[in-house]
Amino acid sequence: MTAALDTLRRVFGYPSFLGPQEEIIDHIIGGGDALVLMPTGGGKSLCYQIPSMLRQGVGVVVSPLIALMQDQVDALLQAGVRAAFLNSSQDQATASAVERRLRMNELDLIYVAPERLLTERFLGVMDHLVGDNRLALFAIDEAHCVSQWGHDFRPEYIQLSALHQRYPGVPRIALTATADHLTRQEIIVRLGLEAARVFVSSFDRPNIRYTVVERGERNLSPRSQLLDFLGGHSGAAGIVYCLSRKKVDETAAWLNDQGITALAYHAGLDAATRQRHQQRFLREDGIVMVATIAFGMGIDKPDVRFVAHLDLPKSLEAYYQETGRAGRDGEPAEAWMTYGLNDVVIHRLRIDESTAGDEQKRVERNKLDALLAWCETAGCRRALLLRYFGEEARACGNCDTCLDPPELWDGTIAAQKAMSAALRTGQRFGAGHLIDILRGKATEKVRQFGHAKLPTFGAGADLDDAGWRSVFRQLLAAGLLHTDAQAFGGLRLTDAARPVLKGEATLSLRKQANRVGGSAPAGGRPGATTSLAPVDARLFETLRAWRADLAREQGVPAFVILHDKTLRELASRRPASLPELLDIPGIGQSKAERYGEALLRILA
Repeated sequence: MTAALDTLRRVFGYPSFLGPQEEIIDHIIGGGDALVLMPTGGGKSLCYQIPSMLRQGVGVVVSPLIALMQDQVDALLQAGVRAAFLNSSQDQATASAVERRLRMNELDLIYVAPERLLTERFLGVMDHLVGDNRLALFAIDEAHCVSQWGHDFRPEYIQLSALHQRYPGVPRIALTATADHLTRQEIIVRLGLEAARVFVSSFDRPNIRYTVVERGERNLSPRSQLLDFLGGHSGAAGIVYCLSRKKVDETAAWLNDQGITALAYHAGLDAATRQRHQQRFLREDGIVMVATIAFGMGIDKPDVRFVAHLDLPKSLEAYYQETGRAGRDGEPAEAWMTYGLNDVVIHRLRIDESTAGDEQKRVERNKLDALLAWCETAGCRRALLLRYFGEEARACGNCDTCLDPPELWDGTIAAQKAMSAALRTGQRFGAGHLIDILRGKATEKVRQFGHAKLPTFGAGADLDDAGWRSVFRQLLAAGLLHTDAQAFGGLRLTDAARPVLKGEATLSLRKQANRVGGSAPAGGRPGATTSLAPVDARLFETLRAWRADLAREQGVPAFVILHDKTLRELASRRPASLPELLDIPGIGQSKAERYGEALLRILA
């Protein structure tokens, strides 16, 4: 047995490595540099934690989030690993005590914020360590933060290239759960990883079910659609993403009025409130966090059962990153989004009106186009998502388009009517006005501009408002129309529209769906007692209550003690001795010694 495998089993309680973990660990132990792209929940942390324990000295982990550091250190301490963190949440005395432990060779891992790492004080500590050959490695977590094209850009990450210049003999491992080809190349260049080995795991998260519903289906409000979806997740932890702070606050308040425990999180809240809400989400069961994208990166909670989007994210990368916070424990989870025409218009205008350079605008438009194509696809969502990251895949059978394939119809004539309406009104009006014209609605605005006299007035009476919104949304997604920032969001034809308008090309469109919420995963909605017999489910809940009491006593999230998946194994297998307990995945030597007697009493 290798030292790495022995550490995995003895310390972390897992019988074998997953995917390329062992190869990555061996490479880093041997002194090599690496860029690791691995999905959330794929076990990235072990790729630097085990080498830090087996190489001489301490592993320095660069992490952008205080909460993530705290959770990972708590989990390592539970497993008997010597770990600590340094960040702005600590007072001077605490930070000095951690630095003393670092100098005294009393730590295997130290988690540091990038701005703290690059201070002269901490660089001086590392100079001392490297002089004694006690700097094991650098791990740069959430490495996509270095990308200016990415959705989580952190300027201080660019300065991390200084690590290689100052300590060329110390191996580095950069890790991220999401990076398209452009972001990948930027990570390599900006961190000086040109000679590093690149390890790319499958981006597939097969336990997550993807569902997109059209906003306003069945004349329900988006909130009602969300409530319908949440009805299948009673008592489960989840995240609801909104684009604006105001919408976050209003949605959280409304959910609480509906009897759902919901908390708000966005950058407009004071730091104490954000921290309090995040701690509740991590440490209590069944909390729904309503948030902007300010929340989530590095959130280590394994039992998030759903991620819902009430607004369109910025890109497929952002969507993958945000939905990846669901189902980290490998159990069934759902990613649900409601999406409408206004999303497309708002995002396109945001890009056009930004102060970014032309090249960045081009990149952002391409990313948005890829996301819109994913929203409107009639094929497998998972396969298209994976192809975006350069990975081929077959239809998954676990997304809405696989489970309930949309019907297609020949939308050529409808598209011609829609584009003709745009042309005849000077390409200065948005979809709402054009739909009124097509449906023959003589509104005040239609009469004011004389548009009731156009040949297209009433030409689209065969479709209702929702039907025409679907047509315009698909024309925007297909790149046949685009929004004109100069005309306050007016729709203009692109060059690609001409062949369809002239009848030289046909166009297939999706029919409107009739779904409101997501479909339940195979075996029912994701839940804490999935796949357990009733008697085992009762034992599982007893174990969860025991764990919750311990977590409160120790002031840590429940999952750092034992994951739900481990409790489920305990409830179904019911080990009766310490050796049998050590056979349960997730229970290593330290946890067996610490909790073994109590667990065996509960299981007896």
